[in-house]
Amino acid sequence: MAAELSRLGFIASPTSRSAIGADILVTDQLCQRSYSVQVKTNAKIFSFWLLNKKVKDQVSKSHIYVFVNIRKQKIGESIEFYIVHSKVVAEKMVCEETPKAKFYSISLKDVERYKDRWSLFGAPM
Repeated sequence: MAAELSRLGFIASPTSRSAIGADILVTDQLCQRSYSVQVKTNAKIFSFWLLNKKVKDQVSKSHIYVFVNIRKQKIGESIEFYIVHSKVVAEKMVCEETPKAKFYSISLKDVERYKDRWSLFGAPM
């Protein structure tokens, strides 16, 4: 994910493993805009991504989620990126309960319109 942001012209740096809620810190080339990014990845095509129950506490103008689906195909891999503001994720997150556990998630149908929405980061220059 940091490589993709760098390819697009941003400065992207992975956080330490102990950072809560942010996997990557991102800024434009002039260091005028900065973002924290939480990445959620599915290695297969699922219709949802699991979330942490603290999503509603991590809403910020500068906090963005990138949901990734990696599709394995005969000729390599196809990667889908859904770039979604933390406010939208907090609004769309659902909680499902089983007799043994609670699961928080967001569905593919709720983020489909954000596919390749890199413009959420603004221009890299």
